[in-house]
Amino acid sequence: MSDHETSIRPLEPRQSLRETVTERLRAAIISGEMSEGEMYSAPGLAAQLGVSATPVREAMVDLSAEGMVESVKNRGYRVTVVSDAELDELAQLRAMIEAPAVRQVAEAGPLAEPVQRELAGHADDIVTAARAGDLTGYLGADRAFHALLLEQFGNRQLVHLATALRSRTRMYGLRNLADEQLVASALEHQQLLDLIQAGEPAAAEDLLRRHIGHARGLWAGTAAAPTGADAANG
Repeated sequence: MSDHETSIRPLEPRQSLRETVTERLRAAIISGEMSEGEMYSAPGLAAQLGVSATPVREAMVDLSAEGMVESVKNRGYRVTVVSDAELDELAQLRAMIEAPAVRQVAEAGPLAEPVQRELAGHADDIVTAARAGDLTGYLGADRAFHALLLEQFGNRQLVHLATALRSRTRMYGLRNLADEQLVASALEHQQLLDLIQAGEPAAAEDLLRRHIGHARGLWAGTAAAPTGADAANG
């Protein structure tokens, strides 16, 4: 079996190798860099990443648990296929559970200073990654930001469910976004945090709904970028 070549960059050591490989491959799947329905082998991916096959196999265990790949005996791993209808349903579910939760977080008053500082750091990382065109960094920081924010709602099952829904998302147009579009979408995280700290729950809920809509529409190439008045309103 021949592996489909990708532009996945070699790894730079930082977290545990397993976590780093998982994050890199997750981003490649979400952005469509690793194609749906295609087979990939652990040795082939390992060669592209500049690591041994072991952390790739470990990462594939994690990604399989998230429903992003499936193991095919003696062949490798196939990226699972998600239909447009399923993506629409995932976005709808995310809006249904995340937006009201964020509204209640905002209604509870300003976030504790350590939490606010950590969220602000994630939001800054998202913008920095967007400006650098670093999709892996963007998606990793985005995942961390939303998980930590939802943790403030106080329901661990909601966090797990929202994270699982996010993991099943595909953002095929992400790699093709103009720099200003990606940055505008990134800035929505800072805007959301400002609204929560300002005690504006309705506006925070509305912005998160629009943000999820951008993730489904804009990044799939079917909606306008969150710029101008739309971004300013956030």
